[in-house]
Amino acid sequence: MPTKPTTHVLMDQEQLVAIAKRMKRAHGQMGAVIRMLEEGRSCDDIVTQMAAVGKAINTAAFKLISASLKECIEEATIDGDVVTEKLQKLFLSLA
Repeated sequence: MPTKPTTHVLMDQEQLVAIAKRMKRAHGQMGAVIRMLEEGRSCDDIVTQMAAVGKAINTAAFKLISASLKECIEEATIDGDVVTEKLQKLFLSLA
């Protein structure tokens, strides 16, 4: 009897596009942080921008985990319990 897979790849194209868009935004924000450092901007401004980058990345990660979790619950061909446990660990690594 074949075993069920214990990993998951997000298939929802709408979610993937939204996550990629958020990551591209974070990438642009990182470029802004570098420019701000090079221009000698204030620590307050730089840290504020860094916080925005961190939030954008974490939000993308949470979105990826929640969308994957939803698919795992709906899909019977994978070992949902094992994948759910892995996704929960990923979630906790962001907390």
